[in-house]
Amino acid sequence: MTDITAHWTLALPEIWVLSMACVTLLADLFFAEKLRDIAAVLTGLTLLGAAVLTFMLMGQQGTAFAGMFIADPFANVINLFSYLAVFLVVIYSGRYLRERGLYRGEVFVLLLFALLGVMIMASGGNLLTIYLGLELLALSQYALVAMYRDSLMATEAGLKYFVLGALASGLLLYGMSLLYGLTGSLDVRDIAAGLVNVTGANLVLVFAMVFITAGIAFKLGAAPFHMWLPDVYQGAPTAITLFLASAPKLGAFALIIRLLVDGSYGVMAVWQQIFIVLAIASLVVGNVIAIAQGNIKRMLAYSTVGHVGFLALGVLAGTLNGLASALFYTVVYVLMSLAGFGMILLLTRAGFEAERIDDFKGLAQRKPWYAAMMLIIMFSMAGVPPTVGFYAKLAVFQAVIAAGYVWVAVIGVLLAVIGAFYYLRVIKVMYFDAPDDAAPEIARDNMAAAFMSVNSVALLILGILPGPLMAFCIYALQGVI
Repeated sequence: MTDITAHWTLALPEIWVLSMACVTLLADLFFAEKLRDIAAVLTGLTLLGAAVLTFMLMGQQGTAFAGMFIADPFANVINLFSYLAVFLVVIYSGRYLRERGLYRGEVFVLLLFALLGVMIMASGGNLLTIYLGLELLALSQYALVAMYRDSLMATEAGLKYFVLGALASGLLLYGMSLLYGLTGSLDVRDIAAGLVNVTGANLVLVFAMVFITAGIAFKLGAAPFHMWLPDVYQGAPTAITLFLASAPKLGAFALIIRLLVDGSYGVMAVWQQIFIVLAIASLVVGNVIAIAQGNIKRMLAYSTVGHVGFLALGVLAGTLNGLASALFYTVVYVLMSLAGFGMILLLTRAGFEAERIDDFKGLAQRKPWYAAMMLIIMFSMAGVPPTVGFYAKLAVFQAVIAAGYVWVAVIGVLLAVIGAFYYLRVIKVMYFDAPDDAAPEIARDNMAAAFMSVNSVALLILGILPGPLMAFCIYALQGVI
């Protein structure tokens, strides 16, 4: 009985989120007409309870359910940042969802199930568990993107995402099946042990790594598997785009750690070569094509491709510092994306989507503090000191140079300079262009504005004092390598 209790105890955060997702669904069904905010309130309570349970389990490590579930610092750290991301999504998107008739329980339930998918991926110790979490996240995302049935663009984006996502899942599953064929096990740790005697010249191993890495690259949005990203980011309701750009990226990074580090670290030389291609392709495609975009959601989508390229540089290094810098970059990217898309939501109102870069014209004259926040966000995304985006890029460059890939770092620096152009263009529009006479009045959303202020200022503070967050990332990965 003690052993059974210990197994369930390690999975308490996941059990809590699953239970509360079901409670939220039922509560919305019976009480939504009288208590319109009940789903949002229960979602907030779910996130708070999950955070408390995760903190309580921070010191515990081990495996549960015959090794299918791993409880370790890495999973806890991914979970905590995922809670924060979903919480900010709920705060930033409330007014937007109300104005478009989307403030319904289904949205919040799907957010909780997507969060549960990320948590299962982070704690997966078995290929079946990891794939279960991946599909739970993916199916929730497809439904969220297509939720706005009055929008043809949202429906089209949902269909594109579903078709391409199914293809990517198939690639990943095929790679997993090849790993199973090579090692005779679905357990990640047993796979790592089984690959010790497999040489890098083994064609089955090479194919397995190619298919697995391709599936992960799709989930991250790395080139050349980024085709879905601009269309889905633009077509989905901005509140859903806000979510797509945050917690799922943490889940995709968890896939890298569980499949490529926990399971395939002994054959790192094989997947390192693939990550060189992914990193360079993502940096080139993301930073060059973003320059031509007039829609800010598409611009941020292509910038996401570029950011994934920087993240891949840290993974490419393969060392503890490299992976910690990649995790640091992922967390920073999530914070920057939440702030960037959150700012679009702040400027959006009923009947008006602030999706064009020109919609930010003269923002410094209309709302000086909003412009100042957007300035910090754009500087951080561009990697301008003293924002945290600069330190994140510096950390991955240091890691990749230490690993001996100086030429890759040089390419990364050059493309970072090119990429700064389209971020600075937004700043130029805000501060140096006159506002349009027809520009609608900016709606009041005090709660979202308050959290946005904290989010934006955090990008500055973390840039000045990045040590604690980097130490937290190293702590998360020490037990993995």
